[in-house]
Amino acid sequence: MAQVTLETNGQVCPFPLVEAKDAMTTLAAGDELVINFDCTQATDAIPRWAAENNYPVTDFSKIGPAEWSITVQKA
Repeated sequence: MAQVTLETNGQVCPFPLVEAKDAMTTLAAGDELVINFDCTQATDAIPRWAAENNYPVTDFSKIGPAEWSITVQKA
């Protein structure tokens, strides 16, 4: 199982989600994508996208005053 980190801090929505979708296509089943972001709208959009695509969220953490990290596993 591999883990890939996607840094999207400084990007406005929907770009963190767009980049996450693109990155997920390169991963094998069981791999994880760690998405670091500071776009408030993505706190809803990314978990919703993961649920709609049956990608388990294995971690979702606030890592700063306005920064988050979410780990999504490719099913």
